[in-house]
Parts: sequence; C-alpha cells; structure tokens
Amino acid sequence: MATIFSKIAAGEIPSYKCAEDDKFYAFLDINPVKQGHTLVVPRKEIDYIFDMSDEDLAAFEVFAKKVAIALRNAFPCKKVAQVVLGLEVNHAHIHLIPIDSEADVDFHKHIKLSDEEMKATAEKIYEEFKKL
Repeated sequence: MATIFSKIAAGEIPSYKCAEDDKFYAFLDINPVKQGHTLVVPRKEIDYIFDMSDEDLAAFEVFAKKVAIALRNAFPCKKVAQVVLGLEVNHAHIHLIPIDSEADVDFHKHIKLSDEEMKATAEKIYEEFKKL
C-alpha cells in the first residue's frame, strides 16, 4: 500500500509543490512550524532514510540542498534547518525550515496559513528552485 507521501508525489493527493525532479518531490508541510516549512521525499518508497543506498541518499541530500537554497532565496533567513524525524509517516523525508534562531524549530508550535498564503509560499519557492 502506497504511503501518503507517495500519493502526494504522484499527484494523487493535492499538495503545495515547491520542487521536483524524476527522483524527488518537495512540498509544503500542511502543519508548518514556520512559513516555508517544506518536506522533501524520494518518489521511491523507503521507510528509513538510512536504509537508502549511498547513491540514493547522496542524490536525496543534493536535491534537498537545492530546495534549501531556493527556500532561503524565497524567504531570507540565517539558515535553513534540516530535520529528519520520520516516525509519523513511514516514508523517508526531510523537513526544511527557514530559521533565524534554533527556537524556530519547535514541532510543538505550529502556524496557520491560509490556502492563498500556502499557494503563494510554494510558488515563490518553486520559482527560486527553477532558477538553480
């Protein structure tokens, strides 16, 4: 059975797309901790990031790096945090969060953005991604 992230990457479930290529897909977290909070997933289903082959893991990180650069260009910040938790969905994924302090990475505090704000945020990141 396909995971929710596989269905999102395949376009079966709507998402706020931020970036994509043939192997990976990036989209806004629907429960963000900060505007621009993006999830990066491999299109190939794998539960645990460290079960990926070295080649796939390296490509995953390189893709995430491009998304992080686009995110930072779209939403200027000191850094883009990379967080790998992976228990809530059995599909490897990376959280990318624009931060100005470590306090910005608090998974107990979420913000609410309107559908229009989410669309504009994703479009801004995707436009920056396409420039890379």
